[in-house]
Amino acid sequence: MPSPRRTLVAAMTGLSLAVSLSVSLALSPSPGSAAPQDRAARTSGTSGAKAYQRTARKKGVVRLDLLALNDFHGNLEPPSGSSGNINSTQAGGAAFLASLLNRERKRSRANGATPLTVAAGDLIGASPLLSAAFHDEPTIKAMNAMHLDVTSVGNHEFDEGVGELLRMQRGGCLADGAGRNGQDSCPGGQKFEGAKFKYLGANVFWKNKAGHKRATPFKPYQILKVKGEKVGFIGMTLEGTPTIVSASGIADVDFRDEVETANALVPKLRKKGVKSIVVLLHEGVTPKDASAYNSCSGVSGAGLAIAQNLSPQIDAVVSGHTHQPYNCVVKDPKGRPRLFTSASSFGRMVTKLHLLIDRRTHDIIRPAAFAENIVNANAEGQKQSKKIGTLISTFNTLVQPIANALVGHLDGATSVTRRPDNNTPQGTFLDGGDDSALGNLIADAQKADPSVVRNGQAPVIALMNPGGIRADLTENASGDLTYGAAFTVQPFNNTVVSMDLTGAQIKALLNEQWNGNNDAAKSGNKILQVSGLTYTWDRTLAKDPADVNALVGDVLFDADGNPATAGDNTPLVDAQVYRVVANGFLSDGGDNFATFKAGANKLVGGLDIDSLVTYLKAHDPYTVTPTNRIKSVN
Repeated sequence: MPSPRRTLVAAMTGLSLAVSLSVSLALSPSPGSAAPQDRAARTSGTSGAKAYQRTARKKGVVRLDLLALNDFHGNLEPPSGSSGNINSTQAGGAAFLASLLNRERKRSRANGATPLTVAAGDLIGASPLLSAAFHDEPTIKAMNAMHLDVTSVGNHEFDEGVGELLRMQRGGCLADGAGRNGQDSCPGGQKFEGAKFKYLGANVFWKNKAGHKRATPFKPYQILKVKGEKVGFIGMTLEGTPTIVSASGIADVDFRDEVETANALVPKLRKKGVKSIVVLLHEGVTPKDASAYNSCSGVSGAGLAIAQNLSPQIDAVVSGHTHQPYNCVVKDPKGRPRLFTSASSFGRMVTKLHLLIDRRTHDIIRPAAFAENIVNANAEGQKQSKKIGTLISTFNTLVQPIANALVGHLDGATSVTRRPDNNTPQGTFLDGGDDSALGNLIADAQKADPSVVRNGQAPVIALMNPGGIRADLTENASGDLTYGAAFTVQPFNNTVVSMDLTGAQIKALLNEQWNGNNDAAKSGNKILQVSGLTYTWDRTLAKDPADVNALVGDVLFDADGNPATAGDNTPLVDAQVYRVVANGFLSDGGDNFATFKAGANKLVGGLDIDSLVTYLKAHDPYTVTPTNRIKSVN
């Protein structure tokens, strides 16, 4: 029988999604919460809060408030640009977040509620250098200081593998060269004691349980007591995690179906006397209108079917992964209401779930539950946590030798853009464009990396996934390119891997840019950035719902990497073997490029950030290349 996730309902008809009311229970607004015009967006319904107020007055009721985070990604400092806004409000920053959490806890206690702080994964991974340079140890310390109680694992928690995530839980230092390779565990004599909160990974199982004390590397659930009432938290990442992280770090584990996993745990929790159950789920949905962050506007995505199909005994779902804010009520399999929420990303928002527990049944009274998304505004004058501020200041000092290391300069430019061309609106990502100047640079750098030369055979073609290019490469005010700037572009610490692929396999990879799970109707085309290739594709053909060959004419092998010297551009030969390099994420079939997994004679080299830094140093000053490797028609 197919899992509920794989039978995701495409149409919203009959699903009866409702907006969860977000009312402040007649308490005065807390300083630093969303601006009044933003908080007014919560007035789209009244039934949940009214039911809460009526029910809360009765005897035998325990008040529980959950303060929920997701997708923090090590953003200790306020994120910059549009990534640092919620609508028109500047938001984010760990010092502001800690202060907001403290204020909301005080409000909860003043209202007779017990506050708990929870998260739905990706607290670390794909982090800014301030956290990533120290293996995200500063973020774990910050979350400890914010009194996080429990979190699910997310896909980015596995960026450096299961073993490293276990170290995040347990503590200890790495012998990593004290910053020589852009990372420094336990710098300056710092200790790392690990997370004081629990990571939960119910659907992450050891492939071979032998030698392990339980079937999962991380606890599947955590039971916390609230005024004598047991509340169970089940934590899970998305089942599709292996398609979006490098396989080498997760080779020893399997990721299982979310609904089946959680539903199987419900009887175990109930045997332990737990009737109030919350799922922390690193999977979510995308609303049509993300600006209406306290509504549930036409949401779609894999998290919806999960939230609807979880056992009726599960009372609420705190979600993440899509980086979107939403505040939904969905119906469980018995038609009863269930909260389904997300707090955007990067610490810009907190979801506050107001729950009541019936002392007689020991269960959450679901019709009386409601939630509110609260913006973590960081305008001047907003209160900040001194403890978190000191932590950030300490690591900002420690990171300077790494961040400021000179790696090169640009010739006649101040930045190299990840946008396909200068006419593309700022912020547009490579979701269907052609090659970009920065994509070309990264691909050229990986092709030239000496660490992936096998038996004297260097790669002649490179392919780079656009999702791994996180920002433009920009000089600082002194006209220098620094390690910090390069890291901002490629923050994942992927390895580079060379392999043998035939011409036919390379063409198959190119067609996987718009076929299968990468078609425009599903996740959107992912146009690989190339070195050593030139080709043309047809946008109209690529939109065909059937898997089609949208390549136009020959795919040309460009031996010197310069399309302008056409004399060396020869058609790719289907039966001929070419040495190809890509990052480890793609090599493992990430982003649904399955053909990479068939690559032969693979050689794992160094880190992708090292490829870029080495190339920039060798081509100082670097001249930005023309964007003419990938062309499209129609």
